[in-house]
Amino acid sequence: MELRQLEYFLAVAEERNFTRAAERVHISQSGVSAQIRQLEKELGAELFDRSARAVTLTVAGKAALEHARQALAAARAVGQAVGEVTDLIRGSLRIGMVAGCTLTPLFDGLAAFHRAHPGVELALLEDDSERLTEAVRAGALDLALIGRAADTPEGLDAHTVISEPLVAAVPPGHPLDTGRTTLAALLAHPLICMPPGTGLRAVLDRGCTARSLTPHIALQATAASAIADLAVRGLGVAVLSRSMAAAFPALRPVAVTDLTVPALLTLVNRPAPPPALRALLSELRRAFHLPT
Repeated sequence: MELRQLEYFLAVAEERNFTRAAERVHISQSGVSAQIRQLEKELGAELFDRSARAVTLTVAGKAALEHARQALAAARAVGQAVGEVTDLIRGSLRIGMVAGCTLTPLFDGLAAFHRAHPGVELALLEDDSERLTEAVRAGALDLALIGRAADTPEGLDAHTVISEPLVAAVPPGHPLDTGRTTLAALLAHPLICMPPGTGLRAVLDRGCTARSLTPHIALQATAASAIADLAVRGLGVAVLSRSMAAAFPALRPVAVTDLTVPALLTLVNRPAPPPALRALLSELRRAFHLPT
């Protein structure tokens, strides 16, 4: 008895027709008939009543039907289990991250996964958040760390790792060096910020649009360090997340009290991730101290 014979038996039983069953399993009708006859010979009983227009199960066929289904399900489970192990032994994962990312937990999570699964090849690339999101959605990337405003990317699973406000960052003695300001007061100055397509820029643009304000973007850069260096030199006011601004002691962070939409850093992937990606997500959750 072979699994393919059980597959053909199940197809005929469900289609109640040898021709349709043959189309379903992609072989000739004579091939299906021959295999069913061979199965009946091995079992010592006819499984189908072929006398009527529609093929029906005999008593023996009815007795065999559920066992055939269970046997095929068990065979698929074996294949899936082996496939999952293989995926974790010699698979590959393509990961994207926002340009200029220096998040230690991300790199810690990748390192922990590599130690646990050294056979899985990791590829890492940088881009802006919009292009990374589309690459995940299209299947070009398995996972991406993106910046975003409050909305969740459609059709993707999202795991937010950081949520914090945007702040202005200025040198000591700057007119905004008061600890707090409003968006309108901030926009009276030239800004240095990240370009469109990034999460931080999405938060800024959303806040401006909601208040019908137009910012004067003097300079743009994808790296927080470049934005900070330009602001230190008096070329404009840096717009960064709170933790980014805190990394540059030469600048003073200034809360923007009416810019309430948080800047989010989020891991995104397509639903139903494969085993290797599930394992990587588990390591990243631990690295970012998220619930596992």
